[in-house]
Amino acid sequence: MTASTSLTPTKRFGFLGPEGTFTSMALDAWGPSAQGERVTFGSVDAALTALRAGSIDAAMVPIENSVEGGVSATLDALASGDPLVVVGEVLVPVTFVLAAAPGTTRDAVRAVGTHSHAWAQVRGWIGENIPDAVYVPTLSTASAAEALEQGPQPFDAAVCAPAAARLHGLEVLAEGIGDMQAAVTRFVLVARPGVVPERTGADKTTVVLFQRDDHAGGLLALLEQFAARGINMTRLESRPTKESMGSYCFSIDLEGHVLDERVGEALMGLKRICSEVRFLGSYPRADQQRATIAPLTADDDFSAAREWLTGLRTGRP
Repeated sequence: MTASTSLTPTKRFGFLGPEGTFTSMALDAWGPSAQGERVTFGSVDAALTALRAGSIDAAMVPIENSVEGGVSATLDALASGDPLVVVGEVLVPVTFVLAAAPGTTRDAVRAVGTHSHAWAQVRGWIGENIPDAVYVPTLSTASAAEALEQGPQPFDAAVCAPAAARLHGLEVLAEGIGDMQAAVTRFVLVARPGVVPERTGADKTTVVLFQRDDHAGGLLALLEQFAARGINMTRLESRPTKESMGSYCFSIDLEGHVLDERVGEALMGLKRICSEVRFLGSYPRADQQRATIAPLTADDDFSAAREWLTGLRTGRP
């Protein structure tokens, strides 16, 4: 797990609880700057609502999984409501175990409790090894483990992180049960708008784009703003605006920082053609991978072009 440490230390951090969730592991990975009061929430919406209300200073939430793609609850919550910004990201390798109360055998498992995203990543293993087991949804992987510690539940075993099984005194019936062994979940630390973190050269910018109307070539016009300036997108997803059938916005991660000339010019172009550009922050990449700058798209190239235009407008040779 790799985390950014550029956030100014805050006092209250919200996360999808209870302790032992992958989200709590992401907050652990953030480092010394997250050494404050930890506040658990039952959902992403609840955590971000508390953040908007000022009850907490930042919230760690999942935004993307290498198996399931974007986390819709987070994408939708960030695309609406009072503005919030991402100040950093954490990558957490996802390893699942099947755990149960001590004395339970795998043959006795008839129902399995876990979060829906976790279930999607283990259903192949479940189908092969305990095909008769039914799925019982829970608020989180750790809450399923916590429930089993408290006594009999509508499920016999939990799919959770190894840390949650240890925390709640459960017996591990099987390890490494994920269908994709290299699965990774990306978490983002979200705060109220403020000073943008300094650029590092290995940055991401996240935006949500709303079209003025639905027309042929509309998405192409948005994407051309990036392509013409040599900007690589690392994620592109459409999400319903919930206003009417067929009305979608576009959630995008792109390489670069708002202080980069190419990114700034792209955002100005998008502002001109979109009904709304929601800026969700520029922040250091967790993998520290530096952006590839295409020829003629470096800051100096844009500055030289701007000086040339200024000369034309002022009559300066």
